[in-house]
This record gives sequence, C-alpha cells and structure tokens, in this order.
Amino acid sequence: MVELRKDVEFTGPVITGFTPTGYKIGEQRYEQGLLISPEQAVGWTGSGLDQLNLAEILSSLNLSPKPEFLLLGSGPSMLQPPAAFRREVEAAGMGLEVMDSRAAARTWGVLRAEERWIVGAFLPLA
Repeated sequence: MVELRKDVEFTGPVITGFTPTGYKIGEQRYEQGLLISPEQAVGWTGSGLDQLNLAEILSSLNLSPKPEFLLLGSGPSMLQPPAAFRREVEAAGMGLEVMDSRAAARTWGVLRAEERWIVGAFLPLA
C-alpha cells in the first residue's frame, strides 16, 4: 500500500493512501471507486467511463453550492470520458479535469489545500 503525506491542514476528507484496488482516507479503506467532496467521501461502484452519470455523482455527494469542477479519475490509466458526459458537465456549469485515478487522488489534496470547492469521482484502480 502507498501512503500519502498530508502537510497542509484543511477541512474535509483527504486521501491518505492507496490500497491494491482502491483508496484510503484516514483508516477507512474504499476497495472500489470513490466519490469525494469537501464534506464527505463515499464508496462508488463506478462501472467505467461509458456508464458515467453526472446526476448520480452529484446527488450522492449532495454538495451545495454546486462545485467548481469535477476531478475525474479514469481508472488505472488516463482515458477521456465520452463526449456526451463532457457536454453534460459543461451544461451544468462545471469544469472537468480528467487524469488517471492515482494522479487524481494526489491532485485532490493539492486542490483542497487551495480551498477549491470541487468534487472527485475516482474509478477503481484495478
């Protein structure tokens, strides 16, 4: 398991490491995908880029006001989501940043340290 250091203090969940297939927040393990906001983290059974559903992601996190953008971890490698999903995010008035899930999880901490109001949807690592 890989552990991440937390040098900056901020409120809300921070990803502290990776498990062989998922993520670690504090001592809590998520052996699947992960949805995360400045207020909470929940396990997510995201079944792949073709099945992304913005309404489901946002309702699972129940964040108000609406986030600036969605940080999407596309799994073990960097893959772009379907154009329809990108258009859906844009129509919702949000930005979309896509990277592999490990990079997205590390980036989460950097962006939250900057107090960015974002949400993350990280597909499983394996």
